[in-house]
Amino acid sequence: MKNHIVWLRNDLRVHDNPALSAACANPSDRVMALFIATPGQWRQHDMSPRQAAFIHDNLHDLQRSLAQRGISLHYQQCENFSDLIPWLVDFCRRERADTLFYNYQYEFNERQRDREVERRLDGQVICQGFDDGMLLPPGAVTTGDRQMYKVFTPFRRAFLQRLIEADPQCLPAPPRRDMIAAPAETELAPFDYPRQSPGPDYPVGEEAALSRLRTFCHQQLQDYAGGRDIPALDSTSKLSAYLTLGVLSPRQCYHRLRKACPAALDHPDSGAFTWLNELIWRDFYRHLLVFFPRLSQHRPFIRWTRHVAWRQDQNLLCAWQQGKTGFPIVDAAMRQLNQTGWMHNRLRMICASFLVKDLLIDWREGERYFMNQLIDGDLAANNGGWQWAASTGTDAAPYFRIFNPTTQGRRFDEEGHFIRRWLPELAAVPAKYLHEPHLWPQADYAGLDYPQPIVDHGQARRTALAAYQAAKTQESSG
Repeated sequence: MKNHIVWLRNDLRVHDNPALSAACANPSDRVMALFIATPGQWRQHDMSPRQAAFIHDNLHDLQRSLAQRGISLHYQQCENFSDLIPWLVDFCRRERADTLFYNYQYEFNERQRDREVERRLDGQVICQGFDDGMLLPPGAVTTGDRQMYKVFTPFRRAFLQRLIEADPQCLPAPPRRDMIAAPAETELAPFDYPRQSPGPDYPVGEEAALSRLRTFCHQQLQDYAGGRDIPALDSTSKLSAYLTLGVLSPRQCYHRLRKACPAALDHPDSGAFTWLNELIWRDFYRHLLVFFPRLSQHRPFIRWTRHVAWRQDQNLLCAWQQGKTGFPIVDAAMRQLNQTGWMHNRLRMICASFLVKDLLIDWREGERYFMNQLIDGDLAANNGGWQWAASTGTDAAPYFRIFNPTTQGRRFDEEGHFIRRWLPELAAVPAKYLHEPHLWPQADYAGLDYPQPIVDHGQARRTALAAYQAAKTQESSG
């Protein structure tokens, strides 16, 4: 009998878990699962209190699932990765572990941590890592000269071909280990980290995630392409928080999608293909983290953009954070984020563009604030989205493409249903004026309690263009 430890990270599930499956391959081996909380590291990485609570709640559910299979879950808290490494090495030796199994994490600090653990174990305990959290592993989709694609469209084209060839399968949950007594369920101590309830929109556990996936694919997938950009509609999957923690795997999403729509890959205008496209974007940003580690270090992908002279204005930043900019679609979206820990993807783009291009505030301020609020906060996707909006990243929009927040509001919330939900102070404003309520002739008479726009969009656009052009010129002359 061998002793195996499964080190759980962003893979809080028993189904389709490569590390757990490999550890349980021999039914006579002893298998123990381990989760190590690192609150100090989470603070450095700006984890939101809602996400911390969601991790803790899902650990409870996972503990029960593992116990039903004869696997105990050991919980430990270390302040940060530098404390974790010696503790884990000592734990493996105390438990007389033969192998430490884990699924890879691809961020810079996490990869350094894993290399150091392996170095210190020095072959006395075998470290066995597995690709997970993506449809295809990093390096599976590259150009002819083995370089990472820097533009999404050719990446997607090559990705789809490789996906069809590879046909990644989902692994079953490990069976009950009958030779091993069921472990006693112990109470998991709370994290030494702020926690905020995710609320009823996020039921806990793997079965809840799988149920939501089935419901979405059965009831909403066909209409996804037409409704996904309309924030007043409940047209998105709301699976991102489960994917971020690994309560659900992207492979499970892919196979459920193919089961619901077997011909999805042949119909690029379909809702199923449109949703698959979002999963491919998710892989794209993760692959980029591996090939370009600076993306994990808050550095822009396009080097000349480091010269942009960002505005230092705390009042403007606070107005954006609090949803008090005077631009209704931006304010409604930010209040949704602050109250729920989630924001519709179209609105993430609008709010990011407004902060960077209208207020000329450093995109890293927005990236950090989103991570501090989002229940689905994920470095790769969040950084990728912010660098796209700021025109600093790979596949970025040209810097002269700047969203008009008023036009965006009219386009995606024409009747103002979303705006009225989150900005009740605008309830009496007619639809004609809702996206520019300061122009409503009755505003003063009605005692409208809503701020004037904090910037003039036209002037802000010209200022942003000049700042980007100056940065580009500085790079050329430097």
